[in-house]
Amino acid sequence: MSILEIKNLSHIYDEKVLFDKASVSVNNCEHVGVVGLNGAGKSTFINILAGKIVQDDGEIKWLSGISKGYLDQFADIDRSLTVMEYLKTSFDELFRLNARMEELYASMGDADGDELDKIITKANNILEKLTQANFFEIESTIKKAAGGLGINNFGYDTPIGQLSGGQRAKLVLCKLLLSCPDMMLLDEPTNFLDIEHIDWLVEYLNSYKKTFLVISHDTDFLDRVCKHIISIENGQIKKFGGNYSQFLVLREQLAKQNEEDYARQQKQIEKMEDYIARNKARAATAGMANARKKMLDRIEVMRKPTVIYDAEFDFPYTDLVTKEIIKVENLVIGYGSPLLPPISFTISSEDKLWIKGTNGIGKTTLIKTIMGKIPSMGGKFAYHPAVKTGYLEQELDFDEKNAMAYFNKFYPRCGTKETRTKLAGVGIKNELALNDLDKLSGGEQVRVKLCVLMQKSTNLLIMDEPTNHLDVRAKDALKKALKEYKGALILVSHEKDFAGEICNKEFSVKM
Repeated sequence: MSILEIKNLSHIYDEKVLFDKASVSVNNCEHVGVVGLNGAGKSTFINILAGKIVQDDGEIKWLSGISKGYLDQFADIDRSLTVMEYLKTSFDELFRLNARMEELYASMGDADGDELDKIITKANNILEKLTQANFFEIESTIKKAAGGLGINNFGYDTPIGQLSGGQRAKLVLCKLLLSCPDMMLLDEPTNFLDIEHIDWLVEYLNSYKKTFLVISHDTDFLDRVCKHIISIENGQIKKFGGNYSQFLVLREQLAKQNEEDYARQQKQIEKMEDYIARNKARAATAGMANARKKMLDRIEVMRKPTVIYDAEFDFPYTDLVTKEIIKVENLVIGYGSPLLPPISFTISSEDKLWIKGTNGIGKTTLIKTIMGKIPSMGGKFAYHPAVKTGYLEQELDFDEKNAMAYFNKFYPRCGTKETRTKLAGVGIKNELALNDLDKLSGGEQVRVKLCVLMQKSTNLLIMDEPTNHLDVRAKDALKKALKEYKGALILVSHEKDFAGEICNKEFSVKM
């Protein structure tokens, strides 16, 4: 049974055609991954389905009576609520039923006869609904999900206003899972999860008896949870059976065939246009030229295959050989009060260190402390005198209008042509370089920041979750560049496959 039917969906965003009369359907209980290159329209697609954006044209038809839930990591939630109070709002309807049942019980003292029987029947019906919905085990249900995502570490009585952005995103995800809608729309649910909690989410989603669509650049995650893939490419939305790895094989075959078919049709059109141009003016051949013109007009011209703007990353290196490029001793980090026990580690100029740990535990705070962005609360850290650092922070905050302006803020002497060339090297080509930064996808914004970072010669790179928004091809390019980088690296990442292939040392941040 189809739970979602999309017919002839068309949408233009910032003068870019994202969907052009695209159609696809999703059946009930299917687990579907949504993939596409940065800027292809994945988040726009999910936002259209969630009702956050109205499509330009086309029909979106849902199965009657179903419930939908959307993971909005940037939702403005009531920060005065505690963690537990917020999670309990997943069950508001059950709490309303329980309140109604309590009212019925309270009214029994003033009723008798048939009226009392009616009240008892109504109350018992509500009690049966609450029992079937496990209402009386709600707190246990909440704590099970919260524990799986590490929310229990926040403290259930903690006001939401005291949580970090990543912690709030986890909370929003947990509430959505607890509400158990017929259709879940998940946009990058693993962005703020560590490896342990991703494993829990995989297990949860695989046991989910209803339908979900999930956007993720974590291909291992997609392989583990999806039985179907929706690919957004070249203005079209196509659905494939199988997980992400199976989709890649089929897509490669289809892409090759599509390129060959397009080239063949273009050659045919070129020949027909040439024939028409040469013969339309001659009386003897004008009839045949007109016939060819009619044939040409009837041809349904194939869409040109998508131009994929690949990224190439390369981080220049300044030579430095030392056993201690950075030494951290009993460092205490936090805001007002310590977040963690004292931290100590040392890395050499040849080390690549993977910093891992539960999301929200303080990895970013650690990075910002050793970068001098926030003061330490005790202990010390010291860099080698000849160190040259490059830093990629996790936040995507820009004051500048576009990528050109952002680049020129750091390198004002770089001319327009040279700036465009450098941005093009990381896939920010043509109009992307002048589009408003807030209209670029998250992956495109990361590419802009990486481009700026690449202009400086370093011997220590410090990167905080660099893959959060990158598509598969860009992520592979970054992995290759970091493996080839001759300097030291401090990498915060929740992606085991990415960090594990690059780093030779690990440091686990623990309470």
